[in-house]
Amino acid sequence: MLLIALAPAPALALPRLVGASGQWAALVEGRTCEAAARSIRAPLKGRQTARASLSFDAGGPRRGQFAARLSRAPRAGASVLLTIGQQQFLLMSAADMAWSRGPAQEVAIIAAMRRSGEIRIEARSPDGGRIVDRYSLDGAPLAIDAAAACAATLANR
Repeated sequence: MLLIALAPAPALALPRLVGASGQWAALVEGRTCEAAARSIRAPLKGRQTARASLSFDAGGPRRGQFAARLSRAPRAGASVLLTIGQQQFLLMSAADMAWSRGPAQEVAIIAAMRRSGEIRIEARSPDGGRIVDRYSLDGAPLAIDAAAACAATLANR
């Protein structure tokens, strides 16, 4: 079940929950709404939790920008690959972050997320090993719709 609540947020507040379904949540911070999830695997000791999100700005440029914080920084210059079902997407990256390459790729990523059950983000680590962060897509379509609706509501205020 998806819960939706849009109320004015105080300035400089932490992200506020708009709704949640399955493994995904819709959050709002300022004039940005996002659908977000943590990776399936708990982080290893001393590592951060991997996180994936789709951001929507109220009247702004982002309309489903995919972003991921990897569980650790990949090797400098390494490719970061997002796999959704059988589709693969090459992401832009810097340090431990990766992003979609633009609106056309974002539309394709969202469409693939609606049809699949899991996403995987992969890169090479500095020591040559593999970084693999997996996410369940349980609840993602509802969280994406809630985040998009949240941004549209904020844009009309």
